[in-house]
Amino acid sequence: MINHPGVIIGFAVVVVVMLLLDLGVFNKKVHAVTSKEAAIWSVVWISLSMLFSGVIYLTSGFEKFTQFQSAYWIEKALSVDNLFVFILVFGFFNVPKELHHKVLFWGIIGALLFRAIFIFAGVGLINLTYLPEMTLFGHIVKINAVLLLFGLFLIYAGIKSWVSTDDDDEEKDFSKSPGARVIYKLFKVSKEFDGAKFFTVENGIKMATPLLVVVAVIEFTDLLFAVDSIPAIFAIAPDDPLILYTSNIFAILGLRALYFLLANFIHMFSLLKYGLAIILAFIGVKMVIAPFYHISSPSSLLIVGGVLVLSVIASLIFVPKEAEGVKKID
Repeated sequence: MINHPGVIIGFAVVVVVMLLLDLGVFNKKVHAVTSKEAAIWSVVWISLSMLFSGVIYLTSGFEKFTQFQSAYWIEKALSVDNLFVFILVFGFFNVPKELHHKVLFWGIIGALLFRAIFIFAGVGLINLTYLPEMTLFGHIVKINAVLLLFGLFLIYAGIKSWVSTDDDDEEKDFSKSPGARVIYKLFKVSKEFDGAKFFTVENGIKMATPLLVVVAVIEFTDLLFAVDSIPAIFAIAPDDPLILYTSNIFAILGLRALYFLLANFIHMFSLLKYGLAIILAFIGVKMVIAPFYHISSPSSLLIVGGVLVLSVIASLIFVPKEAEGVKKID
């Protein structure tokens, strides 16, 4: 487990400073994020992530370094699949392009909190659910009930992801999302946006704007996304919540830039979902067989990275005809 206080403090400082710079300096004025700007921010976040992993290597060793890298790229890979849902949400509510950044920013603020709860509570639960040692197939094993359930769930999730179609998401009515329902229940909601405001006044009545509804939908979407991604990273370092949290947050913080960078080209990655399905299933198998056979973090990193790269290359080579003429987001 990461126990170097300087590393923990450094992580907190970097996150807080970058968020303040992001919201208070570089994006103080509401504007549409260009591909060039998104590319620069993507390089910045990935560079910071790699630099932090280097610090982990120097302070905690190669094993922790590969755990961070594995968890980071698993989260990064799975988050790409979530970008498609973000595009659908923004399209459903007709969110102006210049407001996309603000929605994603507050969605990530929520993710910082909820991921901390999920990861630290999950590690605590895992530590409490080890079964007594038993002999199976001639081996003395110590099975963890939660990790076993997570593994079986990820195998199921991988199979489901493989056979699912894009139409499943495209036909959703996001105004009926639990996140949207909470806002509609708590506030009267205006039918029109009022710039970047979450609340407005109409005929003397304070009302929420559709922008607040969209933020709530994005937050709920991230919670659903975490159901897959959080169990997946538990396979990497089930006893080190700081490795899991720091890698997760660095991946999430770069998600907004990745969205603006890939949003216009997301349909070009049509085969990526099959790679993600294989990754989910592989991690599930790793968790199920862990009591009998340990797949090392370096090996996991190579497998996850290899599957991800091959699925991206295959997507770029075999571009579906229907994706060639896809319109760019407005």
